[in-house]
Amino acid sequence: MSATTDALAGFTKEPFTAQGKTRDLYRIGEGPAVIVISEIPGITPLVASFARKVAERGLTAVLPHLFGEPGAEPSGAAIAKAMGPICISRQFSLLALARTSPITVWLRALAAAEHDRCGGPGVGVIGMCLTGGFALAMMVDDVVVAPVLSQPSLPLPLTKAQRADLGISDADLDRVKERVAEGTCVLGLRFTGDLASRPERFERLREELGDGFISVELDSSPGNAADHPKSAHSVLTEHLDDRPGTPTRAALDQVLDFLSERLAG
Repeated sequence: MSATTDALAGFTKEPFTAQGKTRDLYRIGEGPAVIVISEIPGITPLVASFARKVAERGLTAVLPHLFGEPGAEPSGAAIAKAMGPICISRQFSLLALARTSPITVWLRALAAAEHDRCGGPGVGVIGMCLTGGFALAMMVDDVVVAPVLSQPSLPLPLTKAQRADLGISDADLDRVKERVAEGTCVLGLRFTGDLASRPERFERLREELGDGFISVELDSSPGNAADHPKSAHSVLTEHLDDRPGTPTRAALDQVLDFLSERLAG
């Protein structure tokens, strides 16, 4: 069995077509659906491991293949290979202010289809890094009832305005605020020293969503008690310390509780 096959053991693979575009899905578990949108460079073994934890909560984890090689270990070469097509793709809004990435339209269609297929009160969505803000954008549809933003990094934080931007259009933000006023909460996670997911973005989320935004910020300052590295970025995957009692394990448990409480009861 290859390393790639081993990393995705237990998952089924099938195509899904929407908006004239067909992409593969990897799925595991039973129950209401959670769309797990992977970070760069793709569906790594640790992203797959997170999906298995979702499935253990009585949920169906659905992983769309958007970039990279599914099941492959992350590396500098893999990141560069995945970023190349993204940088020239019009589906990802890397730098634009107040603009929703077009790929979220396809993802919204996926969420609707998975709700029809899996049932439950709605679907959960978790985005990571470049896809972190996609969960927020997908909230324009009522079907998304458990959105999680893990280290949201778009638009890339090169300027002061980009650091605070939420990666969605003004019209979509207005709809998100309506959803929050109706009772839908948004969960966000980041390390405090993360240069890709800056504090200004979480400050903006608190400003716009008030108590509807649940903020989890893990201390990665020099000399922090948990010994998080200065480069800590991926809360639920690459920089997860899964030992009981660690801050990242507590964050993981909070995410899983948030999803299961809102989807499985």
